[in-house]
Amino acid sequence: MALTGGEVLLERGHDGRVAYLTLSNGPYTVITWEMRQLVAERFAVLDADPDVRVVVVRSDGEHFTSGGDIAGFMEVDPIDFTDLGHNVTAAARSPKPVIAAVDGYCFGVGLEMALSCDIRLATPRSQFALPEMNLGMIPGSGGTQRLARLIGLSRAKFHIMTATRIQAAQALDWGIVAGLYDDREALYAAADELAARMAAFSPAAQRTAKEVLDKGADGPLYTGIELERKAYAMLRATHDFAEGVAAFTEKRKPEFTGR
Repeated sequence: MALTGGEVLLERGHDGRVAYLTLSNGPYTVITWEMRQLVAERFAVLDADPDVRVVVVRSDGEHFTSGGDIAGFMEVDPIDFTDLGHNVTAAARSPKPVIAAVDGYCFGVGLEMALSCDIRLATPRSQFALPEMNLGMIPGSGGTQRLARLIGLSRAKFHIMTATRIQAAQALDWGIVAGLYDDREALYAAADELAARMAAFSPAAQRTAKEVLDKGADGPLYTGIELERKAYAMLRATHDFAEGVAAFTEKRKPEFTGR
């Protein structure tokens, strides 16, 4: 059955604070229906693990992913598409910061998955696209909405309605990715370094910043500012904030616990 196959491997770093989700399904890393659900299941495990502070999503194929299992979609009953994308974009709902390390093609559902992550890093050979128009379809896992919010409505319309690829340099200029690295080795080293840096921050502050940024961006400015103000007041009561102030005063590195 074309819907099955592939894997989403879960590994933890040596100290358990950084976790890795590796997409695995051949050189083009085709995302099957089964893999979509595996993404949600892996995030459910990581979200419930207090030791994990940052998640890195990557691929072991030649490309991050060329997209979904197109032929397999014809085996899915139309009613089952009602919740399409909720599972594969679990990164957006995770309380943990999520970094996508993209090398090569990042097409279709692969780009939708990457857009649901908080930070994206890539290599110069990476290309980004939502090519569903070639199939007489539109993106169905958040691509239209997330890309438009990230690069603006006019640019998103052009790239979605013409299925035109976005090259790595353009993706960097538009803020789709936060950095470009020479090759996969350099990319993964940069992702590791960034993840370790973020894991050293207060998990409570990281979780709150993600929530305030995401929810504030979808509302009026005054609502976002009020949300920020309330979140700031909440963090004032945490042990981590007291530890941060004490460490600053004592000129030492803080030891954040997430409380």
